[in-house]
Amino acid sequence: MKVLLVSLAFLAILGSLAAALYFMMREGDADKPRSAHMARALAFRVGFSIVLFLCILLAWKLGYIRPTGIPLTG
Repeated sequence: MKVLLVSLAFLAILGSLAAALYFMMREGDADKPRSAHMARALAFRVGFSIVLFLCILLAWKLGYIRPTGIPLTG
């Protein structure tokens, strides 16, 4: 379940990054320049990244996930 949620979040981040690339490469409309669409897609990417980080931090604080690094000795 944890892996699925993190994977979906990463796909959302990559999807919004791809949308920003698409809007950067195409020409702007008459009423809205391409930079407005691109900036919105990048803002969604930043928002998704922050939400993913906060969810991982919350899951660690609540004990749902545990770090598995090199054990400290000493």
